[in-house]
Amino acid sequence: MVDPEGEQLGVMPLAQALEAAAESGLDLVEVSPQASPPVCRIMDYGKFRYQQQKRSAEAKKKTARVELKEVKLRPKTETHDFEVKVRNARRFLEAGNKVKVTIMFRGREVTHPQFGRDLLQRVAEASSDVGVVESFPSMRGRFMHMVMAPKK
Repeated sequence: MVDPEGEQLGVMPLAQALEAAAESGLDLVEVSPQASPPVCRIMDYGKFRYQQQKRSAEAKKKTARVELKEVKLRPKTETHDFEVKVRNARRFLEAGNKVKVTIMFRGREVTHPQFGRDLLQRVAEASSDVGVVESFPSMRGRFMHMVMAPKK
């Protein structure tokens, strides 16, 4: 049992601890239930919850969120358009996001997946200084995908 000022009151029965909390006009809060015996503290429970929420919000703010950005290409994408797409992919990787590069095939283009693989290889080489290939090119229906992750 710990009082509001942080002084230890020792081990006491629950009824006596509740009575001591009522006398001071505060709540009895179990702060460490795993301890033997459990540690309780006399405090304002509303203030305690508020501080916990603030701490968890601060911890959540510090965690890095990685988004998956997508860049779509076609097998017959021209040079300038290709460079623009690669520049976007590099910008996403530099910002710390993963990039999913998708090649969209139309009609009979799907019979030549090597063009898509070559294009994805060019994207990987052009952005190799800021990212690494996380999942290698795979074909799903009319789409070929590759995922790149930023370098640490």
